[in-house]
Amino acid sequence: MTTTVSRAGVGRAPVQDEAVLHTRFTELFGVRHPIVQGGMQWVGRAELVAAVANAGALGFLTMLTQPTPEDLVKEIARTRELTDQPFGVNFTILPTITPPPYAEYRAAIIESGITIVETAGNLPTEHVEALKPVGVRIIHKCTSVRHALKAESIGVDAVSIDGFECAGHPGEDDVTGLVLIPATTERLRIPVIASGGIADARGLVAALALGAEGVNMGTRFLCTAESPIHDDVKQAIVAASERDTDLILRPLGNTTRVARNAVSREVVQRLHDGGTFDDVRDLVAGVRGRSVYETGDIDRGVWSVGQSQGLVHDIPTVAELVSRIIDEAVDIINGRLAALTRR
Repeated sequence: MTTTVSRAGVGRAPVQDEAVLHTRFTELFGVRHPIVQGGMQWVGRAELVAAVANAGALGFLTMLTQPTPEDLVKEIARTRELTDQPFGVNFTILPTITPPPYAEYRAAIIESGITIVETAGNLPTEHVEALKPVGVRIIHKCTSVRHALKAESIGVDAVSIDGFECAGHPGEDDVTGLVLIPATTERLRIPVIASGGIADARGLVAALALGAEGVNMGTRFLCTAESPIHDDVKQAIVAASERDTDLILRPLGNTTRVARNAVSREVVQRLHDGGTFDDVRDLVAGVRGRSVYETGDIDRGVWSVGQSQGLVHDIPTVAELVSRIIDEAVDIINGRLAALTRR
């Protein structure tokens, strides 16, 4: 991996003396900064994604937040009204009793001219085979080295590797980013994006040192001015520590990291007592999590947040956040780290 550190005016609206970190990721995906706002259910909407794109990072609309492929087309168009910078669509593939019309969503992505897709969940072989020939670059999110290698073998352009600290699904191996990131980057030839536990410049610099070409942040972007969730939820993230999450559904082999609240504790207890999915189905329903974001009632359902919430202390605009992270990262690299090598 090669990372170039500089200060230069680049992009649609050059910024005087803007700090820049060049990696293979920024070159391949045409963005100024090696920062990704990954897909977040109910959160990856036009306002947030456009703000991320305008800040020079890579944002993703969440496909399944939109109830139909037609709605996705409209949301893509709405995002384009707010930015002329690159952005993508998150395409999550998970086992379900009634699968979404993936082929129709995929067609909507292609017809809308989207050129970047983040896949997650099951191995996206069918979708890679359909999207790559029409010029779509694909980042696949996974939670283990073996899955990253398999994704590389089917032709994805980059991998986002989720450490155990992450929000949502960390996999079942319980390997933290400090080990998982270098274990992945030393095996793969394509760019690797570090995900999980990252919320500031220190995390970005650490990820680059571990061989990653950029970072993916969910929880940190969740807590920004443009994030389309209730302010009470943002304030709860600011007030929480790194210890205030729960791992639910572990006995079912579907481990999910969520904010610790009355509902998450009940889910953990019911399963600990020998319950089955049917015993917690009502508690983990997605509609309840969506209601948390809409109403600000943080005990209304389970909602995803990572351990990095312990590093979140404010609610900046996206532009302020991205600029701060890049500026501080360059200062760490050129300052403290450079000083360590002086004789």
